[in-house]
Amino acid sequence: MEPSLYKSKGLLFWIRAARLRTLPLSVSGILAGSGWGVTQGVFQWPIFFSALLTTIFFQVLSNFANDYGDGVKGTDQQGRLGPERLLQHSDAAKSTLKWVLVAFAVLSIASAALTLYLSFGWERQYWLIFMGLTAASIAAAIGYTVGKHAYGYLGLGDIFVFVFFGMLGVWGSAFLYTKIWDPYSLWPLVWVIGMGSVGVLNLNNMRDAQSDALSGKKTLAVRLGPRYMLWYHSFLIISIGLVTLYWVGVQFQNWTLFSLFIPLFFYGKHLKKAWRERTPKSWDGELKTVALSTFFWSLGWFLWSFTAHF
Repeated sequence: MEPSLYKSKGLLFWIRAARLRTLPLSVSGILAGSGWGVTQGVFQWPIFFSALLTTIFFQVLSNFANDYGDGVKGTDQQGRLGPERLLQHSDAAKSTLKWVLVAFAVLSIASAALTLYLSFGWERQYWLIFMGLTAASIAAAIGYTVGKHAYGYLGLGDIFVFVFFGMLGVWGSAFLYTKIWDPYSLWPLVWVIGMGSVGVLNLNNMRDAQSDALSGKKTLAVRLGPRYMLWYHSFLIISIGLVTLYWVGVQFQNWTLFSLFIPLFFYGKHLKKAWRERTPKSWDGELKTVALSTFFWSLGWFLWSFTAHF
């Protein structure tokens, strides 16, 4: 497509390229960690909204960086399934996209700084730790597809997603309120949000496995192959159900929290369809199901925390 035709798409196309449909999943860790803050009686709305804004900036940065990295490497070929990518249409967007990445990196740092101030004031040790984590988050967002040693091309994306969406998202946001490191009590939240996020990534990689293999992008789905990548996906989804059973039945023993079983129905329905159809097109259609199931699981927990403790 010629650059002039590309530009005619204007702002709307850039908004679509930001892949706003990924935002509900990205905020799931904040909802989960904030719910824990509510149960401990230390929740604060300003911290909550600032943390939400920060994770949204990180996610949009990651989406644009993914677009840039895959586009530069030629991974996004014509005819691929999934959302349109900017550099599929014109190299004229490359320089603009670089500035967009810089802008969202700056916005992420500024928003993170505001969150830290609201939570910790000017306490130096907390700033050093969390600004280091902010830098690591930005590096991870960009490093998934950008650079000679992009970890997404090495099959390490699943690990990074679990660390940043699950561990950092839940433990980090909970610490903003409680100022207490309590990994044992929070591990079911970390597991569900982390595995749900990895499930979305793996489903995306299952969909693109054929084109990724041709372009040298060795995601874990590519490395596992057509058969085992679906077994791996089943482990991710089933483990969410098992941990939810533990979280509700053993750790909380509260019947009102059984609302968390509702997303499990949609997880199960998704897994049945993933095995029955086994086509990239059907897997693409199931991305929304897994992402929203994870989001509504975290939202259900967040809302329950208010009803149970106020």
